[in-house]
Amino acid sequence: MVHGQPGASMRRDQDFPISIEVQLLGGLGKGPRTTANLCTPGTHVEMEGNLITQHCVTSKSKTYDGDQWVRVEVTVLGGDEIRHSVNGETVLVYQRPQIGGGTVNQFDPAMKPDGTILTGGSISLQSESHPIEFRKVELLNLAGCMDPKSPRFRKHFVHSDPTACR
Repeated sequence: MVHGQPGASMRRDQDFPISIEVQLLGGLGKGPRTTANLCTPGTHVEMEGNLITQHCVTSKSKTYDGDQWVRVEVTVLGGDEIRHSVNGETVLVYQRPQIGGGTVNQFDPAMKPDGTILTGGSISLQSESHPIEFRKVELLNLAGCMDPKSPRFRKHFVHSDPTACR
């Protein structure tokens, strides 16, 4: 999950954090089953300028049956855009993640101001019903010095933080 609500703000009987879920699913050996799907507990997103209110959106990934390592990358550009990639292929892109919708119960209403664009939040790894293994988890800050003359410049930065150039 990305753009998740702070854990301390969840009520004891709240069933799921308000967040953007990158749903990881393995194949069942019985036909297609995509991974890196999008589920939106207490949130909505936009795709191609349209508000998406359905709870889950299927990615265009292929099915990964059996035991194998699958590399999933999630690029989060604040409240602008989120991209899911599987083994180097972009499988889902959406914009303007925002609070809204249902599928979260017993939440504190103060934590759910519908329409608020999500620009940050917690990152969570979880397994809902089956075991999952993570070989390596890496986080890369995309904000930094974008002045190519600075020794602190990095090509991967997409958001400028001029204070990082000093």
